Amino acid sequence: MAKSKNFSIYLLKNGFDARNSLKEGHNLILLEEMDTHIPQDGIMYYGQNPTRAPWWKEYWGISQELHQTSVSAIVFLPVNGRWFAIAFGTSYHNLKENSYEYDFGLRTTLNTLDPGKIKSTDILMPETAKRQRIQIPNASSLTYFDFNTDESIVKRLTGTVKEEYRDLLRNATGSSNLRFSTACEVFELTELCSRLLEVYLRNDYEESFPDLHNITPIKDPDIISALETKLLTAFQEESINLTLCIPDIVDYSTNFKVKYRGANKISKEYNDVFIGNYREYLNERQVNVDNILYFSKHSLCILDENEAIIQAFSIYKSLLFDCTYNDKTYHLCDGCWYEINTNFIERLRTELNPLFAETHNVLCECNEKREDDYNLDAQRSSPREYNVYCLDKRSIAPQGQRNVEPCDLIAIKNNAVELIHNKISTRSASLSHLFNQGVNSVILLRQNDEAKDKLKELVEHNPSLEEKINNDQYCVTYGIISNKSRDLKSDALPLFSRISLLRCVKTLRLMQIITTVFLIKDNVDRKRLNEE
Repeated sequence: MAKSKNFSIYLLKNGFDARNSLKEGHNLILLEEMDTHIPQDGIMYYGQNPTRAPWWKEYWGISQELHQTSVSAIVFLPVNGRWFAIAFGTSYHNLKENSYEYDFGLRTTLNTLDPGKIKSTDILMPETAKRQRIQIPNASSLTYFDFNTDESIVKRLTGTVKEEYRDLLRNATGSSNLRFSTACEVFELTELCSRLLEVYLRNDYEESFPDLHNITPIKDPDIISALETKLLTAFQEESINLTLCIPDIVDYSTNFKVKYRGANKISKEYNDVFIGNYREYLNERQVNVDNILYFSKHSLCILDENEAIIQAFSIYKSLLFDCTYNDKTYHLCDGCWYEINTNFIERLRTELNPLFAETHNVLCECNEKREDDYNLDAQRSSPREYNVYCLDKRSIAPQGQRNVEPCDLIAIKNNAVELIHNKISTRSASLSHLFNQGVNSVILLRQNDEAKDKLKELVEHNPSLEEKINNDQYCVTYGIISNKSRDLKSDALPLFSRISLLRCVKTLRLMQIITTVFLIKDNVDRKRLNEE
């Protein structure tokens, strides 16, 4: 029986082949041998890095001759009018990011996998760019992976394929590429790719994984062109809805650095990824981004402790952005555009809009630059009968635990203790923290008497508040300082912030906690403030 071999396969987009799918300046060499086993019309490029000593040889003062190197290759195969790229080693980094179908591996995997035999998932939460890999020892269904289809995107799946595909492959891992092991001989590869193309074009996954349709990828070039125009405008206007992140799971146990390149010279070194640093790099190089192509030409580079680039991503692939176009909602993540199901958007409005209040007894308009100054101003200007205390930066955490802020302002509302949490801006990641803070403080107060006692001390044992704290009578209010109209209600928030809010509201509802959201009018020019 033939030994199984591991393959990593990409499906090139229409119009791409071996001649135009490799990045400019790649260091791969065209193989010109004639008597090989490469299928007819197939083309191979290969590369071998120069040998060098490992960094730890010099570090430990070792005199032995120690060298290491790596070899990689890409084989391009024409199949049924399309081209496949079979990558070995790290050669896939040489493929242009717009040359291959981003959903080929994942969609093919979804079409072939047994829904009850999933082994591993990579999940992305676009709201915070949080990435998570979950593995379980025994193959099971998606429900065992704590996966919320309302707020996450599946980036990669690994599992056992259905019986009908066992002659093709047994286990599959899908993301942009398809990874699998097979015992097929070289003369069978073209037929295997042909069958994989057929599987990719099917919609079987809609029945096998019916809960994955709230967020779907966009391929229409006309729609993408219109969305990219919006993206460029958002970048030029420095929209808070546009952020930058590392589009992959990163090992934070290593000391990595960040640099940007592509504008004639590489940037200085940064400790983290921030879109403001990329803008700083552009300003230093006097680059005016007036074309979307800049985002594809410029790169975000991750460097190791030896300042060697270990990963590099185009800026385009590293951007996070959501917008509306033709009354539909779209999200950009990992270089791909996704449409958010309209029914899902309407469900969000239906559930969230009633939570948005038109007026509030404590929260006034914001004339302060800082959140802490605003909280103090709101306390000073509130009527005495509401028993308002500012608890910003105070903690109710039990001894030995990290600080937990109970709220920014505490007051009495409708015979309950109102825990008010405020945040300037409608940036998605900031709002996620705000919403979770509201849930976490209530859970702590409900479960821990020490936290409850600390809260009573913070409000100076006010009899009106103390009685309600003892009886666990709480309600939660989220104050969002923004210049957006209150008429927008939930639409004033970024898409994935709405999803996060709904999740937190449901958690609070299980505890019978009433939740209110109030858009606080912001009278401060934040953009001008940032420029100063």
